[in-house]
Amino acid sequence: MGQMIDFSRPDGRKTKGYFASAGAGRPGIVVIQEWWGLNDQICGVADRFARAGYNALAPDLYEGRVTQKPDEANHLMTGLDFPGAAHQDIRGAVQYLAAQGGKVGVMGFCMGGALTIGAAVHVPELAAGVCFYGIPPAAFASPADIKIPFQGHFANQDDWCTPAAVDGLEEAMKAAGRSAQLYRYDAAHGFFNERRGDVYNADCAQQSWDRMMAFLGQSL
Repeated sequence: MGQMIDFSRPDGRKTKGYFASAGAGRPGIVVIQEWWGLNDQICGVADRFARAGYNALAPDLYEGRVTQKPDEANHLMTGLDFPGAAHQDIRGAVQYLAAQGGKVGVMGFCMGGALTIGAAVHVPELAAGVCFYGIPPAAFASPADIKIPFQGHFANQDDWCTPAAVDGLEEAMKAAGRSAQLYRYDAAHGFFNERRGDVYNADCAQQSWDRMMAFLGQSL
């Protein structure tokens, strides 16, 4: 449905992403990849957003590199310039979608969830953010600094984005007077990814999608 495109970052450099169009004037959503890279599953999420009426753009943060191996994925993620990804690649994607004529939100999974929070803090053009099981270091982006409508989806069986970390996010936002919709699921990390049969939970995935669609419909 979609296609790879070139778009501009704020620094003027060109980068690539997968763009699925719903038409001019429609709201936009930036889809941020998991640590595996911009793979078919993430492109499929962008296509799903387009079918739901959103222009969707998934920036290729690894510049063409994709893996199915956890060790390699961890290497790619730890080598990523997170501030550069937020301030340049993701902000450039937001600006590209804003030029289509509608409000723009951001969402992402795992590493992309952490970058969603980073973008919610650092990208001024955003109107909403939806995070799936990812929280960045507070030194990069504190949840207390999120000023836009925010929704989070987290897994109770998660040893990376742990329930304790989610508690900390919730407490930080409450202490700062920030309101958020936070949901916890009796599922494993990665429960939304239908390509991973070891962790995919169809019921939780559908419930989180429905909640996200209602939230984005109100926010964008």
